[in-house]
Amino acid sequence: MTRPFFRTALFDVDGTLIDSNGAHALSWQQALAEHGKPVSLDAVRRLIGMGGDKLLPSLSEIDEESAVGKAISARKKALFAAYLPTLQPTRGARALLEYLRRHGVTTVVATSAGDDEVAALLAQANVADLLQERASKDSAARSKPDPDIVHAALSRANARVEGAVLVGDTPYDLEAASRAGIPAIALRCGRTWTDVDFADAIAIFDDPADLQNHWEDVVADP
Repeated sequence: MTRPFFRTALFDVDGTLIDSNGAHALSWQQALAEHGKPVSLDAVRRLIGMGGDKLLPSLSEIDEESAVGKAISARKKALFAAYLPTLQPTRGARALLEYLRRHGVTTVVATSAGDDEVAALLAQANVADLLQERASKDSAARSKPDPDIVHAALSRANARVEGAVLVGDTPYDLEAASRAGIPAIALRCGRTWTDVDFADAIAIFDDPADLQNHWEDVVADP
């Protein structure tokens, strides 16, 4: 990657700014089991990053908008809410966002989570004040890997495709970015995927701190 940063940086939240993927997977697994749909934890983990509109039918063939789908989704939210106070930011999340803001980069949320969950996640990660705009699954018709949320994030930031980048931790982030016409940087801190899964990323880093260190090195030695 040849440039240190972009004019607009879109950020996924779960697994990227806060270490929450495991809690999401456990919550989905338990909610499904309680409704007679047992699934393996590994199967759930590999779908984290999609919105519930895609994850639920992929795991159980249940429509999220059906009565049972709504019941499972509500139970999952309740279970995840119990985990939330125990979750920690990913290494360097706040420092990276502060670094970008100091350099005039617009920072925007682009996540498949819903608005209410996004607010709680950002508060728990201690980064809510550093993201200028937010786009969630409530901002778009379809969740990742469809590009709708990325388009919504760019629109809310009044940003152009040129000069924008998405930072995420799943292949669904990379696909959504690609379909929206912007490059993506992959972070390994989601702890599910391998570098092979991130083949479409323009660069791969361990976590936000690793990404910031890279950009600082580029700025210091262009």
